[in-house]
Amino acid sequence: MGDTATAGTRSRLFSGRDRAVIAAASLSMLLVQMDWFALNLMLPVIARDFDTPTTDLQWLVSGYMLTLGALMITGGRAADVHGRRRIIVIGLSGFAVLSIVCSAAQNEVWLVVGRVVQGATAALIFPVAVAVVTAYFRDDRQGRAVATVLAFSAIGTALGPFVGGAFAEYVSWRAVFLLNVPFCAVAACLMLRYVGETRDEKAGHSLDIKGACAVAGGLAALMLAVDQGSQWGWGAPATLLCLIGGAVLLVVFVVMEQRTAEPLLDLSLLRNGPFVTVTLAGSLSNVVYCLVAVLSALYLQQARGLPPLESGLVFLSLSAGAGAASYWSGRLAQHWRPESLMAAGMLLSGLSLLGLTWVTSLALYAAVFALVGVGLGLGWALTNVATQSYVPASRLAAASGLVLTSLVLFGAVAVAVASTVLEAVSGSASRAASDGPAIEGVLRVAAALALVGAAALAAVARKYAPGRVAP
Repeated sequence: MGDTATAGTRSRLFSGRDRAVIAAASLSMLLVQMDWFALNLMLPVIARDFDTPTTDLQWLVSGYMLTLGALMITGGRAADVHGRRRIIVIGLSGFAVLSIVCSAAQNEVWLVVGRVVQGATAALIFPVAVAVVTAYFRDDRQGRAVATVLAFSAIGTALGPFVGGAFAEYVSWRAVFLLNVPFCAVAACLMLRYVGETRDEKAGHSLDIKGACAVAGGLAALMLAVDQGSQWGWGAPATLLCLIGGAVLLVVFVVMEQRTAEPLLDLSLLRNGPFVTVTLAGSLSNVVYCLVAVLSALYLQQARGLPPLESGLVFLSLSAGAGAASYWSGRLAQHWRPESLMAAGMLLSGLSLLGLTWVTSLALYAAVFALVGVGLGLGWALTNVATQSYVPASRLAAASGLVLTSLVLFGAVAVAVASTVLEAVSGSASRAASDGPAIEGVLRVAAALALVGAAALAAVARKYAPGRVAP
């Protein structure tokens, strides 16, 4: 009788409209996560279709992350000013249109450009989906509603590799992009039908578009120089122009941020030592995550010769481990310090990743892969939580924005650099993606980065007491 009453209480917790709002936000998060993880498994297939080296397609990953990271805060601020429902529906509509554009690509340049622009539309979805739910639920149901949305994000993480592998092998990589369209349509319809418009009436109306363009342009120019330097020549005018132009744009970005009333990033937080250390350590964890996701997809398919679907099944262990760790990280942080959990996660991921580079059995590979995922999931999921205790309450939002931007942009740069290093180590762009020892060497460097991050976090945890705001 008691179980029946409990079940009845749970069923009445959310009305039909409430569940529709949660479904709209959940589908939006699932869509973005599933799309990113599905793409990694499709890179070798796309490369064969376009007859281009797989490492040259790293821009499909890094370019997307670059625009997402540069515009994420601007997208969130635009939602606060112009309406959260309006902005996320625009983002979903744009994501659907760009998915169709990507599916119709006739060459790698078309696909890369489409993917880069699609990252800008994702910046209108990713930071706004949770905000829609928190604005709608203003009572004690908010926590459970947000947890449901994040759970679907974890499901998208787990489903992505399987979906990408299955479609790439049995249907077409183009169909994976088209799969986004019905998800976008359903989420947008639910938003328009059931979600009321909400705004932050206290939010400033200034959108730092110039700052976002400056940082994105500067990083893109530097990444292009790193990516093409070996082909153009490191002393060639084009390479030097990209390096100098990128550096100038980043300096301009810093100057603009210091003079803008509502900057994209609060750079004064960079004077906060422990905050910077934790942010960089978390960014390292995300760097390792991005490298593992991209390079392991190449390794499994092109070095070990697994078909896309089988590679996707192996990849499920990584994404499921990361998704589970991300989902449970909030509860774990209620019992242990986030910095300590992050350090443990990065230690686990570093050691597991080192072991992964020597594993030959596919079954053992999948098991160790899951441990890598758990460690990396803890490392990057708790970065935002861990940094909050080192800044005053009045600067929590600014700190969160800087952390999220750092996580994504460092990951984008790392993928571009790793592709160039892999080509240099293997000696050829055409065989880099199938050079197992070269890929394992780059992953060992990534494992070392994780161990460095774990050591830095352990030092911060020892030096600062729990909850202490750093000066």
